[in-house]
Amino acid sequence: MALFGAILNKGIKLGKKIESEQRSAFEMQKKELKKLLKKASETQFGEHYHFQRILQSFNNEGESFYTEYKKNVPVWNYNKLFNQWWHKSKAGERDVTWPGIVRYFALSSGTSEASTKHIPLTKDMIKSNKRTGIQQILSLSAYDLPSEVFEKEILMLGGSTELLKAGSYYEGDLSGIQASKIPLWFHLFYKPGRKIAKNRDWDKKLNEITENARNWDIGFVVGVPAWIQIMMERIIEYHKVKNIHEVWPNLKIFVHGGVSFEPYKKGFEKLLGKPLIYMETYLASEGFIAYQSVPNSKSMKLALDNGLFFEFVPFNEKNFNQDGDLVDNPETLMIHQIEEGIDYALLLSTNAGTWRYLIGDVIKLVSKAKSEIIITGRTKHFLSLCGEHLSVENMNKAIHQISEEFNIEIREFTVSGIEHESLFAHQWFIGTDQSVDHEQLKLRLDEHLKQLNDDYRVERGHALKDIFVKVIPSAVFYKWFKSKGKEGGQNKFPRVMKKALFDEWSKFVKQETENTH
Repeated sequence: MALFGAILNKGIKLGKKIESEQRSAFEMQKKELKKLLKKASETQFGEHYHFQRILQSFNNEGESFYTEYKKNVPVWNYNKLFNQWWHKSKAGERDVTWPGIVRYFALSSGTSEASTKHIPLTKDMIKSNKRTGIQQILSLSAYDLPSEVFEKEILMLGGSTELLKAGSYYEGDLSGIQASKIPLWFHLFYKPGRKIAKNRDWDKKLNEITENARNWDIGFVVGVPAWIQIMMERIIEYHKVKNIHEVWPNLKIFVHGGVSFEPYKKGFEKLLGKPLIYMETYLASEGFIAYQSVPNSKSMKLALDNGLFFEFVPFNEKNFNQDGDLVDNPETLMIHQIEEGIDYALLLSTNAGTWRYLIGDVIKLVSKAKSEIIITGRTKHFLSLCGEHLSVENMNKAIHQISEEFNIEIREFTVSGIEHESLFAHQWFIGTDQSVDHEQLKLRLDEHLKQLNDDYRVERGHALKDIFVKVIPSAVFYKWFKSKGKEGGQNKFPRVMKKALFDEWSKFVKQETENTH
């Protein structure tokens, strides 16, 4: 594979040199929307919402096409789109929201709802995801890596590639569906290999990976931080080594996504023998949205020219109610109309047959010139019981700060708003396996949140009467996953829980901690 590695490295550098001249973000997105509308114009959805009429407006100057698009096509959430349209695709109907029959559905629980979502995954979307993945590979030219790196194997830790047949379609975790579609040449590098990747039993899969780890020369690891960390810990313990580099000396790059890496970083780096290069991706069930394209950056470049059309809804009280639900007729903007430093909820129109679809993520533009973003949370993953407007971004930073301050590793956390003394309080659950003064941790967490968020600071003197912190073993979070059949893959723990799920979680924690004692 040495020759192939050298060729791949040269291809990366050549690919960057011959990239077409960068078009404006507006022009790229206009072109993508036109392609999407044209291809879906004869679908049931396209005929119902007058795609042909919208396409005629593309002949006009300016933004009239977007005005026409917004006028004809409503904004959708999952329940509305599934109940009115996607259920037909799931039943095997052709040409519902995208041409043809949908053969794959990615299963997603979201992170704020307990029910399983079925997100259509078309052949066109699978191809788009692969193309964006290649674009991220091309971005490695900016890292100035030696050819030998590209001769090493790539471990992708995801859901089972043995998909479940359900009527006319297959369903499974997005990572499992994508891994089942990797090209033949990639199998030269791909680990854990087809046989292990098919295993639906997460615990057995980890055991097989652990036992085979020394037989592989891993250079890249790809996956959700929590599951990668658990895998590395097992390998280190099983092989009786001090760090993962004693097993994989050539491990160089960790490609991660799904959640903020910040809360995991302190514990993760204890497992290493030398520093890694971190690359963040934004691959959701609805599409490959963005990827980190330059070293040492916390932002990701939007994939503007690959089957996705983005709209941005200012994440404020004008457009969202207190539960994080979108109001009727919200303000929506195109890529060239948004500003840096403001939170926006994402709407997607894609070649999987999603149209003006609220995916639930909140992003912030950090570079208008480069169309680079960061993820700041989810529309339902913020707390604002009384105007405190506490975001997941605030939470991640505060957790990172107290983990540094107390020199502890915080693996997971979640929080919910509760009634307290006729007003309100926040109840935190923090996962760590190290001893810590609970009262001091609570005081410092509260103080950091006050410094990070002025609204929180103000409300702590008024309606937000207190915060409560319960420190529990990290394993309790992962046992919860197991009890729900959601181990591994792209599953991640909800940072904010609504009441029904929080009540269920609280009972589970009480039972687990009582059993431990």
